[in-house]
Formats: sequence, C-alpha cells, structure tokens
Amino acid sequence: MGIREFPNGSARGKAATLGMRRSPDVSPRRLSDISPQLRQLKYLVVDEAIKEDLKWSRSVEDLTSASVGLTSIEERILRITGYYGYQPWAASYKRDERSRESPAPAEAQMQAGAEGGGRVNRCCWKCSMTQLKKVFWGVAVVLGVCSSWSGSTQLAKLTFKKFDAPFTLTWFATNWNFLFFPLYYLGHVFKSAEKQSPKERYRECCQFFGDNGLTLKVFFTKAAPFGVLWTLTNYLYLHAIKKINTTDVSVLFCCNKAFVFLLSWIVLRDRFMGVRIVAAIFAIAGIVMMTYADGFHSHSVIGIALVVGSASMSALYKVLFKLLLGSAKFGEAALFLSVLAVFNVLFVTCIPVILYFTKVEYWSSFDVIPWGNLCGFSVLLLTFNILLNFGIAITYPTLISLGIVLSVPVNAVVDHYTSEIVFNSVRVIAIIIIGLGFLLLLLPEEWDVWVIKLLTRLKVRKKEEIPEGNGDIASGLPNKSRRTRPSMSSFAH
Repeated sequence: MGIREFPNGSARGKAATLGMRRSPDVSPRRLSDISPQLRQLKYLVVDEAIKEDLKWSRSVEDLTSASVGLTSIEERILRITGYYGYQPWAASYKRDERSRESPAPAEAQMQAGAEGGGRVNRCCWKCSMTQLKKVFWGVAVVLGVCSSWSGSTQLAKLTFKKFDAPFTLTWFATNWNFLFFPLYYLGHVFKSAEKQSPKERYRECCQFFGDNGLTLKVFFTKAAPFGVLWTLTNYLYLHAIKKINTTDVSVLFCCNKAFVFLLSWIVLRDRFMGVRIVAAIFAIAGIVMMTYADGFHSHSVIGIALVVGSASMSALYKVLFKLLLGSAKFGEAALFLSVLAVFNVLFVTCIPVILYFTKVEYWSSFDVIPWGNLCGFSVLLLTFNILLNFGIAITYPTLISLGIVLSVPVNAVVDHYTSEIVFNSVRVIAIIIIGLGFLLLLLPEEWDVWVIKLLTRLKVRKKEEIPEGNGDIASGLPNKSRRTRPSMSSFAH
C-alpha cells in the first residue's frame, strides 16, 4: 500500500476517510509487512488540505494536538489508515469520558491549592503556637534567672554580716551540685516514654567521658580542672561582694561574655565578628570607668579586680569545656556537675578546715552560723545553674542570657534603698556601656545578613511605592490644570 502521490485534494480526503473508517474486524497486517513503505513515507507531510477535509472527525484534533503523543510519522500513518483497528475517535471519546469524570484542570488546581493552603495554615498555626509557647517559657525563665541571680547576690551580702567566710560558703554551695543528676533523672522518669533504671541512665551518660566511661584517670584529667575553675569563679565573686556593692559586682561579672568571645577567637578559632570586638572594647571601657567612679581607692580596686578575675575564670571554664569535652546533652551535663560536687567533697573539704584553724575564716561556734542564709543562698545558686544549663530545652538561649543583665537594675534598686551607694554620672555611664556590650554579644552570627536582607526589602518596597505615587500625581496634573486654568474669554473682558 505505497501511497506516494495524491492527484488532488479530494482523492487524498477520500483515501484518508476510507482509512479512518476501517472497521476493527478487518484482518490486521503486521507492522513488519509495511516497514519498507513506512520508511519511504518517513518524510510524508500531512498538508492542510487533509486537515480541512477531515474537520468532521475528532481525529483532526488528535492530528493537530502535540499532547496526544504524535511523536513519529509511523504513528500518524497508523492513525490515518486505521491499521490494527486503531480508531482515534475512540481514544478521543475515552478522553472526553475521563474529562467528564475527573474535574477540570482549573478546578483540580483550585482544590489542590485549597488543600495545600489548609496544610500551610495548619503548619503556620502550629509553628506560631510553638514559638509563642517558647516565648512564654522564655519570659518565665528570664524572670527565674534574674530573681535567682540577684537574690543569691543580695543574700550573700547579707550573710557576710554574720558569717565572714566566703570560701566556706563557696564550698557549702558547691556541694549542692550533687542534686543535679537526681533531679535530671526525676525529669527523665516523668517525661520520657522509655524509662531506664538509674544505673542504666548513669552508664549511658558516662559515655560522655569516653568509651571507658568515668574512670579514675578521666576523673583527674577532665573533671578535676573544671572543679578548680568552678571553685575559683564562685569564691572570687563572693569575696568581691565583701569589698564593693552588689550592683558593681553584678555589672562587672557581665564582662565574662566578652572574655568568652576573646578566648574562643584565640583558642577555638571561632569566626571573627567586628561587632563583638566592639562589645569587648565596651566591656573594658566600662571596667575602667567603674574603677574611676570610686576614685581608684584601694578597696574598690581590689573588689573590681576580684570580679574581673571571677569573670575570667568563668570564661576559661566555658572555653576549656568546649575545647576538651565538646557539647554535652542534658543528662551528660547533669552528671558532669554532680561529679564536680564529688570532687569538691573529696578534695576541697580540707581547705575550709585549714582556713578555720588558721583563723582566716573563723567563727566562734556553729550556733552562730546563719544556716538559713547559707541554705537559701545555695538553693538560689542551684536554681540559677539549673535554669542556665537546662533552660535551653524550653526557650531560646538569648532570653536566658537576658536574665543575667536584668539582674543589674534589680541589684541597683536594692542597693539604693539598703546601702549608701552613690550613682554618679560616671558609674551610670559605665553600667550602660557594659550592658550595651553584653547585648551586642547576644547578636547571632548572621545578624549582618539579616540586616542586609531587611534593608533590601525596604528599598524594593520604596521603589514600588514611588512609581505608584508618580502615576497618581501625573494622572492628577492634567485634571488640576484643566480645573485651575482660566478661560480665554475672561481675558477678553
């Protein structure tokens, strides 16, 4: 069946019509039988005359449509000639039936968009509720950190009026760290679905120290140095409270954030950030101004030096922890702090005894000791450390840090009514500078990228608003000119 030429358009139309009206019961021929003819007809072009003659058939839509699969000339010939009982109108009929059964593409897209929008709204609602809950807990944690830190500072100041023994108070309060792991295990029992025994939980948390767990070697090489730094940090802080007022102590201790950045930049090779260098400069300038506020007296200079030393020990503790141990989970951190309490009992207990017999820290009898103040200070300090270490589980770390800087105005108000502190202009400026430096250190590392994106969006919005405003002004000018332009007849008179 080698169709090579068509004398005229009618002949071509009749041949195509006969070919498309072939019934399926005609004996089909194999595709291999007509393969030579197909190769000869490979360059056949179906011209517009055939399409005009076959407008009555639904197969014309199939011929003109590129979405029905006309990928080769062989398939076009099979459609025209009706081989293998191929009936294009049947296929188009099935497509019509499917189109009636299935919704229209626009309706389907609208339905899919509605379902997708519902999912997005639900996800946004869940995200907003989660963030709102985090902010709510963050406010509670900030208030807890602020009250516990300022309360412990004021209570330590009150304790020293009757019990002048800062190192003994440090030793007594550090022993309460032993409660960290038991309190964590109680939270694990109430919260976790898979409950473990204390021994199993202890073994799992011991993997933080290494594959062999908490051995004697690990205890002396990894736990003991941090126990010494912990004791020095608290002792220097409490000893400074004896020398200067609690407002100066609390604001100067905020400089430990700047020291952490400087040590991390030098030791850990953290990312350099110019804004944090500025914050460190603010912290150093605030320390100098705070010393100048009291006239560089020996009593105040010693107290300021003690607070700066306490902040330095705290920064060294944090940087070495990250360098030697890395990051710890909640159970691992709780176990580590409990191990510090064990080290304090075993190896630091001898120092308060020596100080007592040498009468460096001497008290007449145990009945004179204000046990209520000592226990209250220890409980507040334990609460502060719990919120500081485990508060990130329920809120943002930045909010927790805000509680420390908010303790400064609280201590200032208490000192204003309970002591003879003088808030001169130099002291106020020093407090503001150190507080500003502390807040700058809370900025995330990508803060500059966020600021650039925000400024870019503002510029785009301004560019979009300016053409709209110009269009309104331009459209209003002709009308205004027509309304205000006087007529020529008025000048004729």
